[in-house]
Amino acid sequence: MTEFAFENNFKFPYLYDETQEVAKAYNATCTPDFFLFDSQNRLVYRGQLDDSRPGNGIPLSGNDLRGAIDSVIYNRIINPSQKPSSGCIIKWKKYPPHNLKASNLREGWKL
Repeated sequence: MTEFAFENNFKFPYLYDETQEVAKAYNATCTPDFFLFDSQNRLVYRGQLDDSRPGNGIPLSGNDLRGAIDSVIYNRIINPSQKPSSGCIIKWKKYPPHNLKASNLREGWKL
């Protein structure tokens, strides 16, 4: 994935969560699971990309996440009705339990 990100010139931070500590700290449940933070590092959106699902005939649009991103950019109220992500469940690795708290991930992040 690192090579893919480099080849495609990602303009955003990319995280490889080898130990799954970040996923556990945010209580991620599936892939993809989207988390959007505002300029004060507050979690303002956690939900699905859009209503498309494999085989449901709804085209991929990104409308839900795009709407939340636009709300942050243009200082609008984010729709409080956020549908949870739907996808493949996370296959948890068998690492020793960690006591990582989300607040330790990045100073100032609030969940």
